[in-house]
Amino acid sequence: MNLSGSQNKRVEFCARAFLFVVLVLVYRLVDLQVIDQSELQAKNLSQVQVDRKLQSPRGTIYDRHGKPLAMSVVTKSLYADPKMINKSPQDMAELLAPYVEMSKDDIVKALQEDTAFVWINRMMEPAQSKAVQAIIDEQKLVGINFVEESKRYYPNGNLAAQVLGFVGTDDKGLDGLEMVLDDELKGGTQQELVATDNKGYAIFGSVLSKFLPDKGKSVTLTIDANVQFIAERALDKAMEYTAAKHASVIIMDPKTGEILAMANRPTYDPNHYNQGSEEDFKNIAVTNLYEPGSTFKPLIASAALASGKWKLDQVYNDKGAFVANGHVMQNWNGEGYGYGPVKLLDILKFSINTGMAEIGTTTGAEILSKYVRAYGFGSTTGIELPGEGEGILYDPKDMSKLDVATMSIGQGVAVTPLQMVRAFGALSNGGTMMKPHIIKSYSDVKGEVTSTTEPQVVGQPIPAETAKTIVDILEKEVSEGGGTKAMVEGYHFGGKTGTAEKLDTQNGGYLDGQYIASFIGFGPVEDPKFVVLVAIDDPQKGSIYGAQIAAPVFKDIMVQLVRYYQLSPYVKDEVAVSTVPVKTLPPVNPSSSGSITLPDFTGFTFGEVRDWLHQAGLKFKPDGTGRALSQDEMPGTTVKQGTAITVHFNH
Repeated sequence: MNLSGSQNKRVEFCARAFLFVVLVLVYRLVDLQVIDQSELQAKNLSQVQVDRKLQSPRGTIYDRHGKPLAMSVVTKSLYADPKMINKSPQDMAELLAPYVEMSKDDIVKALQEDTAFVWINRMMEPAQSKAVQAIIDEQKLVGINFVEESKRYYPNGNLAAQVLGFVGTDDKGLDGLEMVLDDELKGGTQQELVATDNKGYAIFGSVLSKFLPDKGKSVTLTIDANVQFIAERALDKAMEYTAAKHASVIIMDPKTGEILAMANRPTYDPNHYNQGSEEDFKNIAVTNLYEPGSTFKPLIASAALASGKWKLDQVYNDKGAFVANGHVMQNWNGEGYGYGPVKLLDILKFSINTGMAEIGTTTGAEILSKYVRAYGFGSTTGIELPGEGEGILYDPKDMSKLDVATMSIGQGVAVTPLQMVRAFGALSNGGTMMKPHIIKSYSDVKGEVTSTTEPQVVGQPIPAETAKTIVDILEKEVSEGGGTKAMVEGYHFGGKTGTAEKLDTQNGGYLDGQYIASFIGFGPVEDPKFVVLVAIDDPQKGSIYGAQIAAPVFKDIMVQLVRYYQLSPYVKDEVAVSTVPVKTLPPVNPSSSGSITLPDFTGFTFGEVRDWLHQAGLKFKPDGTGRALSQDEMPGTTVKQGTAITVHFNH
């Protein structure tokens, strides 16, 4: 009995001891799992040597019809663990260098670092990543591998490059819309925390945490990729023909303010932005300041008419010179020949400087400045693009008569191409000015539209009747005046040519021998669908005049747009437009002695005769305007360069 009792006590003691141990273990487990959880996690994570941040896909940028202009694609990025590589850094570098962007020396340096993770090449091209993977397999390389990342891709190459901008390696928008919309487009960050063993070697297969936030919103632009292509192709032709330093085209819907195309040259491919230059990145259609020259004259004329300071049938007797503050202003030919009695129609149609100076000074500095600012000059348009310029205007209180006369012919003021498009949009839209915009809508990650940019009226600088008067005059500028090279058979377009000396933005004044040739037009005038500006900066070949090199670019674009939009030719009184054979002047062909044989100018427009004589090095002495009726120096006559040629026109 006593032995049995002793045994029972031992069993009881052991049971209690076992229970105590169990309780201690349970307590410790509870302590570890609950009480000390955060502390242990911190210790555990302190062993993590690598915190790899990877970008989830960035939102897509679409054109107005849903065509991707900028999108994110999955690419492979190459990394290494210098502590685990099974070949020397030198051998590794020898194998990898032909296929990665990093130099051989930099690869060796990276693989010698005291770390568990280094990037070798982020976001590789598919061909290069496949080649490296083949080497890894063939050479049985250890300590080097790939991870998938999201890379920005521009499927249309350089199309709308300055509008779109580009994205850096770390998903940071660096220019254009990519920069402006960085917060909206940017994807989330994916973090991979890689565990290590007790020797600090990375265990590449273990991922302690992985986060993949929602991708960014998508954005739809007002740009039409097809219209953009038409504009860029026309610019390329112009650059080849003129060898200009820069060139720009803007196409806008005057009724909504939607930008249908915006193109610049030179350009670059945002897929390889590192090969571009600062000059290539500039969206000069928005940022460039220039003197508009004669393209500004219709706006000045509209101000004079709207204010009542000038009448449509008012006659100005042009004697070939206008004097202001002792300064003599002459017409474009600089020869002192006047046009005689002319009205506003002829002053604009044939870009008569003296007549515009008279109109401007009669209207006055205060009134002109009021209307010019009402057109939006001196302030940004507010378009969703970076670096927009405000322009430079006179202070009316400080303007002399010469300053007013100078502004009236588009000199002494600085504007942006986009400001000119906005102002001519108002002319063609019955005086109603719309805010230019390039973003049509935003969509969420599910593709549902969350907001839309509505057309916004930003002013009525002139009454509708004044706008119609100017539009009618500018239609004659294209059909009969200096802008005939912009004419599209069967359609009515209005517009104005311009040639201005180029501003010296660093030292003031003008750059000797450098010009900006431009043309700005709209139409069809019965129901305007487009306002188009063409600006060619510092042409090196051929003519410097907007009528000769910018107007044909407008025509090239419009011929394609009327087909693309399926616009019917203009029909009056249900009579179809007939096609008239195009009559052209013969090319200028000087003899070996430099003499010129005159052609028959009969039937040709004032602008055509003027341009031919200028190209031939002859002086132009016009009598009237319109189409040529006769000439004092008969066809077939041989004259020396510098001779004044008198041509009589029908009115």
